Amino acid sequence: MGLESMPDPVPGPGGLTIRIKAAAICGTDMRIYRGIKTRGVRLPAVLGHEFAGVVDAQNASSFTKGQRVVLCPALSCGTCRHCQAGASNICENLAAYGYGPDGGFAELVNVPRAFVEAGHVLPLADDVSFEEAALAEPLACVINGQEVMGLQPGAHVAVLGAGPIGLLHVMLAKARGAGRISVVQRSAARRAAALAVGADEALAPEEAGGLQADAAIVAVGSPDLANLAARITRPRGLINLFAGFPAGELPRFDLNAVHYGEHHVTGAFGLTLKQFREALDLIASGRVPAGQFVTHRFPLEQAMQAFALAETGQALKAVITPGA
Repeated sequence: MGLESMPDPVPGPGGLTIRIKAAAICGTDMRIYRGIKTRGVRLPAVLGHEFAGVVDAQNASSFTKGQRVVLCPALSCGTCRHCQAGASNICENLAAYGYGPDGGFAELVNVPRAFVEAGHVLPLADDVSFEEAALAEPLACVINGQEVMGLQPGAHVAVLGAGPIGLLHVMLAKARGAGRISVVQRSAARRAAALAVGADEALAPEEAGGLQADAAIVAVGSPDLANLAARITRPRGLINLFAGFPAGELPRFDLNAVHYGEHHVTGAFGLTLKQFREALDLIASGRVPAGQFVTHRFPLEQAMQAFALAETGQALKAVITPGA
């Protein structure tokens, strides 16, 4: 992976190009970068699916040059069995930026007619920063996870892992009326971050054994945390395996804990356009101030340094700012 010069994209009929102002690094980007995640990825590719910017050129009459916009980066076909069942996030023909279409770690991104006509390019209010808008995508994925598991107001929620995704789970659960939120995280700094965004308690894994949560969200792809989730969830409680786990290995999971506890276990992947719109509204209203997660900013020329820092875990959220 490196920085390369490419021809400027030219919008096709009904399409447009976006000049990127902020593109956030996601854990999925890191897994693709390291070759851990390859399924569904076209290589070589420009990574980046959390981004916002301004319209640079357009052949779509509904937008104007210079208009502030954000892109919902995953487009479903609308016709496959999953789309027809209302699960467009797991569409069999999903087109997703950073996997197929070239993504946001660039100065310019091309947006074809299909994305424009499907409503995936959303106008951005002046009081929402580009960095905040870029985080609508991960928040939308978090919304999907909590909806898939059936999380209800008043529940005692345990969030295992306090990276950006775990913290978004805390903030969303709080905004949606969780009764109590417990965070399990080894790092003391991340535990402090969890308390700062609304968790009621933050525990190290060895301190969490006494929890009896109504629901547990595994926000880091650790089999140990998945097993802990099964142990700290009350009988007939909810467990959501939100994080992706290492490919090519079969994690050991305490199936008896699920069996005897009659737990309801779900996975979660991706987002829908409806959830993306809701995420943007939550950010714009201030109910989920996602922008506070951005701790480091890099120009495009320092993209490799940004990835190196993100990999150390020192950055809560690193953002590349090509058009700053």
